[in-house]
Amino acid sequence: MEAYKQEFIEFMVQSDVLKFGEFTLKSGRKSPFFMNAGAYVTGYQLKKLGEYYARAIHDNFGLDFDVLFGPAYKGIPLSVVTAIAMHDLYGKEVRYCSNRKEVKDHGADAGNLLGYELQDGDRVVMVEDVTTSGKSIDETYPIVTGAANVEVKGLIVSLNRMEVGKGGVVTAQQEITERYGFPVASIVSMAEVVEHLYGREVDGRVVIDDAVKAALDAYYEQYGVKQ
Repeated sequence: MEAYKQEFIEFMVQSDVLKFGEFTLKSGRKSPFFMNAGAYVTGYQLKKLGEYYARAIHDNFGLDFDVLFGPAYKGIPLSVVTAIAMHDLYGKEVRYCSNRKEVKDHGADAGNLLGYELQDGDRVVMVEDVTTSGKSIDETYPIVTGAANVEVKGLIVSLNRMEVGKGGVVTAQQEITERYGFPVASIVSMAEVVEHLYGREVDGRVVIDDAVKAALDAYYEQYGVKQ
């Protein structure tokens, strides 16, 4: 596993973004872990987060794209900090674009988009925090492709939960690729998280001990993709 992935896993824990316990998800599933990208709140955290996203985009999609699109609301800061990091790390100038939940009906920037206005021929990478069911992309994709004749190069998320999607056969990320035809990648997967954190101390405590590992194994036995 690449060093930046190991750093990112510990960074999520230290930022109180990735937690282990018992959580009820929007889908109704009882999960032994939860990820909340809204917990990145400091300048340092946001700077580092953008760098991790930029590295993952570079590794998975290269630099042959023009726009980062972050769906409202959490995707807005993600697209901004990643655009900054693309410039700082790779000298790559990209634009950010997001959608508004409520259409603005006045001013020079009226409409449902924030930031850059998408143009025909733009190559777009979409940026999200996590994909559990794929529902958010079903809402976002028509907004992006409806704004202009663009090419979606891919979707990057911070964590691949590695659970079955709505179809109950493959992961939500695989379902998105099958449905829309673009690749989906993540900075890290839950398999990599468990591999790195099991039995390892972060800031003086073991994050995934035997009890947490057993809960994770049971969860994926029920909701993981069957090979």
